[in-house]
Amino acid sequence: MVVRLASIAAALSLALSAAAIAAEESGTPAPTPSTEPQSPGTSADALTPEEKAEKEARKACKIAICDVLATKDASGPDIACDIVKTWREATITKMLGGKIDWPWGKAVCQSNLVVKREVLAKAMSEARYEVVMPTQKLSCTLAQKQEGKPYAIDVSIAPKVSFDNGKAVEASLNWGDASGPMLVYALIYAGTGLDNATNVLGPEVVRMVNEFTGKKCAEVRNERSDAR
Repeated sequence: MVVRLASIAAALSLALSAAAIAAEESGTPAPTPSTEPQSPGTSADALTPEEKAEKEARKACKIAICDVLATKDASGPDIACDIVKTWREATITKMLGGKIDWPWGKAVCQSNLVVKREVLAKAMSEARYEVVMPTQKLSCTLAQKQEGKPYAIDVSIAPKVSFDNGKAVEASLNWGDASGPMLVYALIYAGTGLDNATNVLGPEVVRMVNEFTGKKCAEVRNERSDAR
């Protein structure tokens, strides 16, 4: 039962706005057995039209963040983006590493990412710095594996990420208020409380942030250079 209670927190963390940007291409893993149906003629790791549209919509936000990380320039507008991200069942299961059960199908989450430009610049330029993000509200739908309408849930988080010399070394999600259908609310409440107490998900956030600030932002800069 504890495993199931933790599962909702684990999956919801994947919808963290910053992590959605950080995950980007890594959000679709190598083919993994899944109960989700695939469109004819597509492989399990091919992006669906909806996922392609989401990725394209996130591009401007990703470029804005990478520009600040690369230049370490604190002057200019802050980052504010509307983020939509689909997390496949197979992706969530793989990221949980078999340690936590995921009882649903895919999760589609929306949030408004708000982070100060100065905070990003300092995270890259100072020897030690803690990014404390304002409370973010996440709205998600969790698909049922069997027939039925997806469950709609809302949850808030106030993430913190500590950096040493431009590398994330520690993270916590700091779950807050949550709401949803009575059938799943108990899982949301218990699972988010469990992660607040044990920080099971912190290391995964650290991994995604470091992958984004390194490899993914380098790819963004290369793509922009090639386009000129």
